[in-house]
Amino acid sequence: MSVSKQFSNDGKQLVITVKGKFDFSLVQEFRQAYANVGDMQPTIIVDLRETEYLDSSALGMLLNMRKSLGHSVKEIHLVNSKPEVRRILDISRFDKLFVIE
Repeated sequence: MSVSKQFSNDGKQLVITVKGKFDFSLVQEFRQAYANVGDMQPTIIVDLRETEYLDSSALGMLLNMRKSLGHSVKEIHLVNSKPEVRRILDISRFDKLFVIE
């Protein structure tokens, strides 16, 4: 599995980790990772530390996540991206929609 999720003990953070290539082949796994967040309103952290590649479908999946979660989350953070992945996020102006660290 290339996508994993883990809630913090207090339920205030959901960490989604993407390993390898983040592309259309992960659409179902990625969607399932944030499904059923419910009323907890966690901060979502997408950890891209082990993400080697990000394409336009991955950008679309991030946007869909943001749209579908709406007000059921406080913030969405994209963290630990490698320089080549960060460059794609910067070019796509994702810093206007997500917290990028």
